[in-house]
Amino acid sequence: PSCRRYVAGGRCKSTARLEGKVVIITGANTGIGKETARDLAQRGKVIIACRDIAKAEAAASEIRAETGNQQVIVQKLDLADTKSIREFAEKFLAEEKELHILINNAGVMLCPYSKTVDGFEMHLGVNHLGHFLLTFLLLERLKQCAPARIVNVSSLAHHGGRIRFHDLHGEKCYNRGLAYCHSKLANVLFTRELARRLQGKVTANALHPGSVYSELVRHSFVMTWLWKIFSFFLKTPCEGAQTSIYCAVAEELDSVTGQYFSDCQPAYVSPRGRDDEVAKKLWSVSCELLGIQWD
Repeated sequence: PSCRRYVAGGRCKSTARLEGKVVIITGANTGIGKETARDLAQRGKVIIACRDIAKAEAAASEIRAETGNQQVIVQKLDLADTKSIREFAEKFLAEEKELHILINNAGVMLCPYSKTVDGFEMHLGVNHLGHFLLTFLLLERLKQCAPARIVNVSSLAHHGGRIRFHDLHGEKCYNRGLAYCHSKLANVLFTRELARRLQGKVTANALHPGSVYSELVRHSFVMTWLWKIFSFFLKTPCEGAQTSIYCAVAEELDSVTGQYFSDCQPAYVSPRGRDDEVAKKLWSVSCELLGIQWD
């Protein structure tokens, strides 16, 4: 029915091949990450970077069987632990000489208050700081393999976010819905500042996948229940993956950078998501928190 087609949204029509190219997708063992991996595995080599190795191996073997591509590789990456991120990057850089596409897809949503191994609030730590560090560690390799792309999965929820520098880790005041929104705004601001700094050597774009029927709401009983009731009005993970795939492969985006997409087309960014001063400040605060120098 046409209503269902409307819900499905835009589709990536590109048939671009990725022969000889290497893609990393974080959190690709389930949901839209897994569907993104499934599509890109029909085009080239995919590295699934996940915390849960058993789940990731199950997803990878399913994708290998379906696509006939044996170049679907699992590596351990826990974005809630900077040591794990550094170990992943070190191992990857030692084993792989190339990297053309980095898809920062993994995310947590609506977690009860908790902190990462390094003491960051969980949403900010995984959704923003973990990917910030991972991108930093892999950037030289992406530059060497240019043209290359960085794709950050954000959300429409960024409209409800703000960067609360006075209470970044939610110690004074915490609301798990807002914490998610703040982290997704951080994704948009990071993409903007990253694109400005890279000046097209490597492109960086962000996207909203749509409201997708996935495991992301598992921490909220109410959301899980609502998701079930309204599943007809939600995208399937395959439909939700289309914009990630589009940002990763579409030929017309070769020199497009610093943009935000939804349904495979440019979308509206909140005024807070266009604040260059906040983007610059978030960048330097992120570097400080992670103990890195990224100029």
